[in-house]
Amino acid sequence: MNPPGRATAAVLTALTVTGTLAACGGSGGGDGDTLTVYSAQHESLVRTMLEGFTEETGIELEFREGNDAELANQIVQEGDASPADVFLTENSPSIEILDREGLLAPLEQATLDQVGEQFRPASGTWTGFAARSTVLVYNPAQLPESELPVSIMDLADPEWEGRIGIAAGGADFQAIVSAVLALRGEDETRAWLEGLERNADVYQSNTAVMTAADEGEIDAGIMYHYYWYRDQAENALRGDDAALHFFRNADPGAFLSVSGAGVLASSDQQDEAEQLVAYLTGRGAQERLSESTALEYAVGVGVASAEALPPLDTLGAPPVDPGSLEQDRVTELMQEVGLL
Repeated sequence: MNPPGRATAAVLTALTVTGTLAACGGSGGGDGDTLTVYSAQHESLVRTMLEGFTEETGIELEFREGNDAELANQIVQEGDASPADVFLTENSPSIEILDREGLLAPLEQATLDQVGEQFRPASGTWTGFAARSTVLVYNPAQLPESELPVSIMDLADPEWEGRIGIAAGGADFQAIVSAVLALRGEDETRAWLEGLERNADVYQSNTAVMTAADEGEIDAGIMYHYYWYRDQAENALRGDDAALHFFRNADPGAFLSVSGAGVLASSDQQDEAEQLVAYLTGRGAQERLSESTALEYAVGVGVASAEALPPLDTLGAPPVDPGSLEQDRVTELMQEVGLL
């Protein structure tokens, strides 16, 4: 359901990168090595987590920035000629595309062991370095707590027609769909998407979904937790009347999406690239994440997330191997039902 004036979803399959290159860190004390990092994560978060990396290692960093799909497609197109040494994603399905193309190098076990097993794939070719929880943002004045859906799957029911919002064209929502696909299978996922195509208003972004719920345009919307928590920390400029519902109970709506980091097999600086991934997943960078205004979850072993967030172990996230998420099939299904 897409009212006039609302942005409809666009397929994120750009084959060129429009991000800029920017230096990170000081001059360092090393031998002049420079790593090229293709990054789809928020620039401020990555730079916060990598604070001190160049000073400590002597390795300079250059960033090429874009969204998950842009950068993943660019690397696939470049193949062995890609200048990328490290790929950082906002959501893991895009890095899994590279893994299935054989474009990632195995990570050292010591690097993998810095992160909980649930935040990295069984393949060992990449690892998570941050996480975000799926949530339902809602307007309590229009949707009392007693009427909240038990499962995210319920939002496909006819009673939700015209009452919910999604950012269908975004990598965040598509990652959530990939979790539904992994947990519930193709038939149930297709039926759920068909229900959403009927029921949901489509917005350009998670922030727009949150604002619509806050202003009463919709009763509720699907997004990630940190948009609301960041807004609350910034005086609730967009979400002062909105609240969050965590589905828990291993529901697909409790899916934890991870941001992935991997080393390109084509990189001629494997050791230096591994150092970067190890640094991102190490205690220092994970603690900087926890102390930052990003309000995403830290995934480092033994590192607590920001105090404002519900602890990870209370979220009841479903067990999903992040290496099992199928971005390409999700895109096909969403196109087939008319959400893309």
